[in-house]
Amino acid sequence: MAHCIRKLVSPIGFITTKKPIPNVIIPIPTIYNLHSFGTLRSEDDVVTNDQELNKWCRGGGSFHESACIDPSAVIEVGAVVHSRAVIGSNVCIGSGSIVGPSVAVGESTRIGYNVALSNCTIGDFCVIHHGVCIGQDGFGFFVDEQGIMVKKPQLLETKVGNHVEIGANTCIDRGSWRDTAIGDHTKIDNLVQIGHNVVIGKSCMICGQAGIAGSVTLGDYVTLGGRVGIRDHVCIGSNVRLAANSCVTKDIKEPGDYGGFPAIPIHKWRRQVAIYRRTTK
Repeated sequence: MAHCIRKLVSPIGFITTKKPIPNVIIPIPTIYNLHSFGTLRSEDDVVTNDQELNKWCRGGGSFHESACIDPSAVIEVGAVVHSRAVIGSNVCIGSGSIVGPSVAVGESTRIGYNVALSNCTIGDFCVIHHGVCIGQDGFGFFVDEQGIMVKKPQLLETKVGNHVEIGANTCIDRGSWRDTAIGDHTKIDNLVQIGHNVVIGKSCMICGQAGIAGSVTLGDYVTLGGRVGIRDHVCIGSNVRLAANSCVTKDIKEPGDYGGFPAIPIHKWRRQVAIYRRTTK
């Protein structure tokens, strides 16, 4: 077991054990709260030297010697855990996945194949399906006085809560003026785009091909049908359900069902559809 352990957590910091130490027992505390490690550094501040990558004994993946990895974690062949990343107990990281510098992954989380995690923290008991990208720069630009398109700084993080499931090929951008956040027990389908600074409450359900623009706020127990679009800086209250193909252009404060473009209460939208069909016959 000593061959498997490169970094352990202790009250005084990190202890490096590059070689087996005979007749010495090193206690391995359980990682209960990943946020106790303090502020995580951005991957932009960390450069990983390929020569410092080692082979993990459970699964054959690669890890940086400064990473903190629970001995029960599995890192499959082709997966890479970069410097100062924190991997909790019973985590499984699939082949081809990248856990970037200073990323934290909570206990019993399952990460599929070809997942890219950067500038983010992932909670406990999450499921991240194949091809998901979390923590990359958001889409933010402005035109300067010379008419040149300039990129806005994207320097914050994405924080994913506990028991969250994220479908294949979904993208969640990092924040620029506030952290992007996904609440506990939220379920996200395949091919969903979540922009920078978006805050999603707990127990929300977001169906496939939905698009949430930057700085949107969703309350708790919000349901978005397939291909729902939400414009930037919109706030949607708790217990709101949006029909498929709806487009939200302004705040929704009252709970209930909504649909259409722009989204209105569902009974009004159905009445509009019925009137349109009668008048076009």
